[in-house]
Order: sequence, then C-alpha cells, then structure tokens
Amino acid sequence: MSSSQELPSFDSTHPFEFTQSPIPTWSYGDAPSKSAVGAAWAEGEKKGWTIIDTETEDKRKLYALMISGIIPRPIAFVSTISDDGVPNLAPFSWFNMLSMYPATVMISCTNGRGPRDTALNIKANKQFVVNIISEAFAEAANFTSVDTPPGHSEWPGSGLTMAPSVAVKPSRVKESAFSMECELLEWLDLRPPGTDIVTSNIIIGHVKKIHVRNDVLTETGTVDPALLRPLARLGDVSYATLGTGFKLPRPTWKDIGDEVIKVEERVSDATDKDAMV
Repeated sequence: MSSSQELPSFDSTHPFEFTQSPIPTWSYGDAPSKSAVGAAWAEGEKKGWTIIDTETEDKRKLYALMISGIIPRPIAFVSTISDDGVPNLAPFSWFNMLSMYPATVMISCTNGRGPRDTALNIKANKQFVVNIISEAFAEAANFTSVDTPPGHSEWPGSGLTMAPSVAVKPSRVKESAFSMECELLEWLDLRPPGTDIVTSNIIIGHVKKIHVRNDVLTETGTVDPALLRPLARLGDVSYATLGTGFKLPRPTWKDIGDEVIKVEERVSDATDKDAMV
C-alpha cells in the first residue's frame, strides 16, 4: 500500500452521478459474456479459482479475505453509554438494515479479546444510536476504533459533538446527517458449531426515532446519496466513497413473463439437441 504522502489529495468536490447500467442492451437470457464488459470480465476465469476451507484456514487470513471480498460495507457509527455513565462511540462495518416493519437494524460485535464495550453497554442498558458516517468527519470517526481502556470515552479525542437523543439515553453524533435511536430487540451469541465459545454478538435494534438533516433530503422525503456522501468499508484499513450509481427497475412477471417463457423454451430445445449429439 502506498504511504499517505504518495497518494493524491482527497477531492471533496468529486461528484456522485447516475449513469447508464453496465450493459444497457442486456435482454432476457443473454449471457453476460455477449457484451464487451462481460467478455472482459469472463477473461479472468482463465486463471481459475482458489477454494478456501473456513474450518482449516488461519483465522486471521480468513478475516482479511472475507472483509476484502464482502465489499462495500455500510458502517454503523454506534453510540452507547455504560452503567457508570461513560459514553462510548465506535464504528462497525458488520451492519445493515433488516426490516422496515418493525424498523430494525443489525450490528455484529466480535469477541476476539472479550466482549466489546459497545456490546456490554447495549446488553446492560438496551439502548444505542446508529449514526451514518459522511466524508466530512471520516478521520474523526476512524479515531473511535482506538482500543480505549475502561473508564475512558472516545468522544473527546474524536472532536465530534454529542447531541441529545429523544427516546434513548446515548447521545447521537451531531455531525451525522442520519442517525437512528434504537432499543435492543434481539440478542444472539454466535458460537462456532460444536463449541461453547462465543465469538460474536449479533445485536438487532428496533429503530425508535430517526434524525435526518433537512439538507440531505429530496423533495420526496428520501435521502440524496450525493448530499449524504456516506463512507463504506473495504478490506484492511481501506474506506470508499460513492462514485457512480445506476438504476435498474425491478421486473414483474406480468410484464415480462411471456418473453421469459420463450427464453426457457429456447434453452430447453438447445439442451435437448445437445443431449442427442
């Protein structure tokens, strides 16, 4: 990896824009390799595959591989408070939305060196706030991943601002344009098969209140990604920003069913002919 001195400066003006999809001429039944984009991608198959056995692979290598392949990952910037009243703030990229009814999100906290402060605080107090990280405070958010000793808070060192929540005790991050106040809904201790060792805590939160900054909202009441400018996690210590997006309407059988059936029949006929050769 290049040192930060060798890299170009961050371009805070880089635009997020919508483009055409990668293969706009694609039609039902088309193999991706029929297009120039798909054919170029298929060339990589010539180098073959590596198969990793997760039971025997070194756990550190497995971790590095998985976080480099499961990308980009959204980041939950989680605020909690301990029984002693110490506020905690930490980022988690094992995170996502689970449902809109009930409104729920999930975070996973690993237990590599014992339970994380975030997990302990949520289990004790049943409350937390998930904030979305934007480009403007990337370094501050990353600082909070520091291995802070007990009794110390990440908030002062981050330089971020504590803002009061409405329904829960933990503060939200004032700099975040999208924050969700959550109550603990479900807790799952994850154990490798055949062991009693808890390696991760799966935490499902019921979203009670959402704070959205007005300047990132569209006229229809949704968030404009070009204005939110969220961060995502990649492998190792890498982050990513949004580049381009494209829209693909979800197909319905009512509209395309007849055409798809024709494709199925054509493929079936071709398979039968091959079997006769």
